[in-house]
Amino acid sequence: MVSPDQRAAREVYERIAANVAKIMHGQADSTRKLLSALASGGHVLLEDSPGTGKTTLAKALARSIDARFKRIQFTPDLLPSDIIGVSVFNQRDQLFRFHEGPIFTNILLADEINRASPRTQSALLESMGENQVSVDGERRNLADLFFVIATQNSVEFRGTYPLPEAQMDRFAMRFALGYVESEEEVAILTAQERNHPLDELEPCATLADVLALKHAVQEVRISQELKRYVVELVGATRSASGVQLGASPRASIALMKSAQAMALFDGFDFVTPEQIQELAAPVIAHRLVMEPQARFAGLTARNVVEDVLRKIKVPA
Repeated sequence: MVSPDQRAAREVYERIAANVAKIMHGQADSTRKLLSALASGGHVLLEDSPGTGKTTLAKALARSIDARFKRIQFTPDLLPSDIIGVSVFNQRDQLFRFHEGPIFTNILLADEINRASPRTQSALLESMGENQVSVDGERRNLADLFFVIATQNSVEFRGTYPLPEAQMDRFAMRFALGYVESEEEVAILTAQERNHPLDELEPCATLADVLALKHAVQEVRISQELKRYVVELVGATRSASGVQLGASPRASIALMKSAQAMALFDGFDFVTPEQIQELAAPVIAHRLVMEPQARFAGLTARNVVEDVLRKIKVPA
């Protein structure tokens, strides 16, 4: 039975989703995935063609929550210190004082993340994996709510640095927004006739609301059979034909936690196979490294996940 705390948390989700929908027409599915990552403590990589609304979706979420928001435009000359911060010597008191970088926030938009060098990209690894950064030998904890939304274009690779496997594995899920239907696109044009609707979007949830949502997700039950189902799905990618490197146990954890969030959104206090199946491709596919000959033959990581879903028996 759904507890009062879980009902309240679901209302928070619905408020945020409805607020984002005022800006993101026709993107209910993408918003649902984004919020499931937020509520389960993961991070998201939005990969799609230019102009599909990746940055706008991130900004709409940030505006909907009364929390700190920072944006970093990744460029080839960006340095790790531009993200984490730097210690500056103060001549007055003869001490080094640390000046926080934009990573010390609640929601961080890493725009066009693949345009920065691998050295700069790696500045996010520790923060995304352990919710902390190390500067000058000292550990500095990040906020209880720390959510990274990274974007990259899927069609323009000149002057970019592909994210390494370790970096990709830090993202709970990767998905694309895609193009909306013509009627939805007309609604977008109408909304932006005079100004951008983002300018008028007001917060509809507090930081405390989102932290309560995250706590409620942790209380959603998942059976041993479904845990085994998650492990079998992820494990099957390691021996799948055409796959050079399969998904890690981190993928199993991300799939379980995001499915718990989806179950709460759907009004359940327990996870069902449908939520796991809905999230399998966004959570697993980007972690797979395909063999060169398989890529040349047209086999994609998403194809592999879909094939695994068909082959693995669903628990009764």
